[in-house]
Amino acid sequence: MKKRDIKILLVDDEPDILEIVGYNLSTEGYQVSTAKNGVEAVAKAKKERPHLIILDVMMPEMDGMEACEQIRKIPELKDVIITFLTARGEDYSQVAGFDAGADDYITKPIKPKVLVSKVKALLRRLKESEEDGEAINKVGDIEINRDEYKIIQKGKEIILPRKEFELLSLLASRPGKVFKREDILDKVWGNEVIVGGRTIDVHIRKLREKIGDNHFKTVKGVGYKFVL
Repeated sequence: MKKRDIKILLVDDEPDILEIVGYNLSTEGYQVSTAKNGVEAVAKAKKERPHLIILDVMMPEMDGMEACEQIRKIPELKDVIITFLTARGEDYSQVAGFDAGADDYITKPIKPKVLVSKVKALLRRLKESEEDGEAINKVGDIEINRDEYKIIQKGKEIILPRKEFELLSLLASRPGKVFKREDILDKVWGNEVIVGGRTIDVHIRKLREKIGDNHFKTVKGVGYKFVL
């Protein structure tokens, strides 16, 4: 996908942020639209179907957390990449952000060139998703449909947030194989995205609750594997 075809929605209640960040992303060749609060962000996301949403956390009318949760409930936006844009010192939990459905977070203030580099790293996932293998993977009693981003287990459809889905898809791609924690971070979150090891544990815990504890085995000090 070429840059001129990539749509980015920038959401922030600070006009300076919208102007400066929007200008730098537009200069890179991306299509950039803006919103000044969560309500407007959800409406624009529905209408424009962006590939990436950069979402401020603290905003009037609807904050970034709620907006992220609302966007994740829209089926046609299941593939959108969402990153939070947070100010240092804000009462913000990274784990809470990932639980809300975010893929990453960026801390501001941030130099424009650094932000553009992080955006490029996030957008690489679009290419990776296009190059994925077979759309449907059947492992035991679970069917993983990557085209429709849905899980079928024993005839029941299970809806998973993006990161939980990608983590399950990775582990289930090689049942019995132990995936090291660093490999999971690289393949699911991207090798330029820094998240703590606790993030993986939180996502595994949620998958155990939804898919079944018996399918996920912890290999202490190494990582995780999917078992049939």
